[in-house]
Amino acid sequence: MADWKDQLPQAARTYIEGQRLDEVECIISDLPGIARGKAVPASKFAKQSYFHLPDSIFYQTITGDWGEAAGEDGFIERDMILKPDFTTASAAPWTGDWTLQVIHDAYDRDDNPIPFSPRNVLKRVVKLYHDKGWKPVVAPEMEFFLVAPNVDPAQGIKPMMGRSGRPAAARQAYSMTAVDEFGPVIDDIYDFAEHQGFEIDGITQEGGAGQLEINLRHGNPVKLADEVFYFKRLIREAALRHNCFATFMAKPIEDEPGSAMHIHHSIIDIETGQNIFSGPQGGETDAFYHFIAGLQNHLPAGLAVMAPYVNSYRRYVKDHAAPINLEWARDNRTTGIRVPLSGPEARRVENRIAGMDCNPYLGIALSLACGYLGLTQQERPRRQFYGDAYEGDGDIPQVMGNALDLFDEATALHEVLGPEFARVYGIVKRAEYEEFLQVISPWEREHLLMNV
Repeated sequence: MADWKDQLPQAARTYIEGQRLDEVECIISDLPGIARGKAVPASKFAKQSYFHLPDSIFYQTITGDWGEAAGEDGFIERDMILKPDFTTASAAPWTGDWTLQVIHDAYDRDDNPIPFSPRNVLKRVVKLYHDKGWKPVVAPEMEFFLVAPNVDPAQGIKPMMGRSGRPAAARQAYSMTAVDEFGPVIDDIYDFAEHQGFEIDGITQEGGAGQLEINLRHGNPVKLADEVFYFKRLIREAALRHNCFATFMAKPIEDEPGSAMHIHHSIIDIETGQNIFSGPQGGETDAFYHFIAGLQNHLPAGLAVMAPYVNSYRRYVKDHAAPINLEWARDNRTTGIRVPLSGPEARRVENRIAGMDCNPYLGIALSLACGYLGLTQQERPRRQFYGDAYEGDGDIPQVMGNALDLFDEATALHEVLGPEFARVYGIVKRAEYEEFLQVISPWEREHLLMNV
């Protein structure tokens, strides 16, 4: 790998130009989206073309326990072969030395992709599109909170202190003054993103106290998922520099809006380069409606992937900037599926269901998988919704257990995402849910202890 530096993206080469590279972080996303891997000296990295990690990293729950996901062979922790994707090489500018991060892909000893590695799941779905002559394009929006340091889980999460010395205020959506309160953190986010070669389309204040949104430019789904994966770490590091935490929980603060990862989709015909959602005269095509129908018909069964924790379901509350159903409409933010205002070339469909707590690879893969089923099965959507969708009934699962039941039965989705991934994911998430059910909450102690 003597010439490995020649394969780096321009931003990474610029970052280390004239510097002595100290370390390379070899990383991969686990099921929750946590970066796992090894940090190795740059001199050693230059001599290796792969490294090993046990496949058990994909069997862990968010608490560090193990689901019974290893299968019939039992829990023997086979080594995976992790190979670098040099196109993902990126600076780690918050470190004290000159460090690069490189995302790796996981393979077995026969050079087959590990089917339950999240990045491989997304690649599988993208390939299904390519096999049909389609190129999917996505644009994620990332919402998150900057909050006061919270070192005691028994205490509620509180908004961070702004530069004015006052706590961040709620109900200040799109306020530039509110954005200015977090100026030093945002400056570091911009600086880190520039070093890493990421293009931010904009940062806005959202409706929650200390809640921000970052929009990314549309592009290749795998590349955008890589960026969201990197951004979560980048934002956390920027926040820690200023005595606050960044959290991507779906619902971190009571009575505040939750945080979503809205996903915009369009599909390009590879041969013609045209958006298949728009016809020759600029009108909406059958493919446009099929894609919407796929989201309506299959998202309930896939919600356990887009809303992966018990906290995720606290976000789906009426009148709190989160959908409660899968109606679709044009330019209507109360529906779960929105068609933004755009010209024919930019016609796209926005999925507003996914929470920011989902693994970006899996959230995007699931959303594309639903659309793929709609396209290939030529499904038809419900009629366009008009009005306030919060006045209607909810049609998505409200608790994790129900969502897991639907996911376990969704054989069509399993075939698109990969049956082995679906098996492992279902087992791990069921283990997390059952562990949660053993916890007695403060609400139960307050209201039930002496009253029932």
